[in-house]
Amino acid sequence: MNKLSVNHLLGIKYLNRNDIQLIFNTADNFKKIINQPIKKVPSLRDITIANLFFENSTRTKLSFEIAEKRLSADVINFSSGASSVKKGETLLDTVNNILAMKVDMVVMRHPNPGASVFLSQNINANIVNAGDGTHEHPTQALLDSYSIKEKYGNVESKKVVIIGDILHSRVALSNIYCLKMLGAQVAVCGPLTLMPKYLNDLGIKYFSNINEALNWCEIANILRIQLERQDVNLFPSLREYSNVYGIDLDLLNSLSNEITIMHPGPINRGVELSSDVADSDHSLILDQVENGVAIRMAVLYLLSNKN
Repeated sequence: MNKLSVNHLLGIKYLNRNDIQLIFNTADNFKKIINQPIKKVPSLRDITIANLFFENSTRTKLSFEIAEKRLSADVINFSSGASSVKKGETLLDTVNNILAMKVDMVVMRHPNPGASVFLSQNINANIVNAGDGTHEHPTQALLDSYSIKEKYGNVESKKVVIIGDILHSRVALSNIYCLKMLGAQVAVCGPLTLMPKYLNDLGIKYFSNINEALNWCEIANILRIQLERQDVNLFPSLREYSNVYGIDLDLLNSLSNEITIMHPGPINRGVELSSDVADSDHSLILDQVENGVAIRMAVLYLLSNKN
């Protein structure tokens, strides 16, 4: 099987295990290419891609743009802050105006959950969800699982704990879907106030104690506290959160097992993660960044073949 079962990447829950394996295999090939002196291939030379970001982004936006340029695509970058959205233009009108310029694919980040699904039902272009509110962030989950597979040889049976603000995190939900589909054992850890009500429906473990979680896992994926999405205070202070759930080198050295640290970024150094951990040999954070380009190249290439 060398084609995806879907026409869009809207979320991990719409993929199957064969899709994920195909993306990983394709990313393997692209990773070899981006580590060569000549990093560009003509795979998407006749494809035009619009990056529509209705929320601020640094890593994801840059990663997609680099991936698109490595594939020789024509790239249009759109930012809602300097657009007619500020004048009241609807999402559909904005996108249709862009599509009238003969755009083939749309990479979109939007604050509203389900925005990419809505778009896929109303326009004739391949859609890649680069994050929709607190819902999903599929390429981040794919690059995270790919990074685990690269380090350990496989994802199946690995014990992975996701620590932090699960309630507001699209990264957490996509990771849970992806890791479980690939056979990993998944747990979450953090204050109960930062856990979603549907936690039991996901079939994962919950740890309230950071030491218990770290002693259980092989891989810890650390999330930042998303204060910008919190309408009320869900814990006393960042300082108290850091004292209870922050990870530093002393804590890692006290564990009976050696674990791998991951983080989707941006890191709030000194809150959820200390600098000596983020920059240590335990960390896969920069590997995640590199793998993000290869994974996004793979997704864009495979979706372009669905046209």
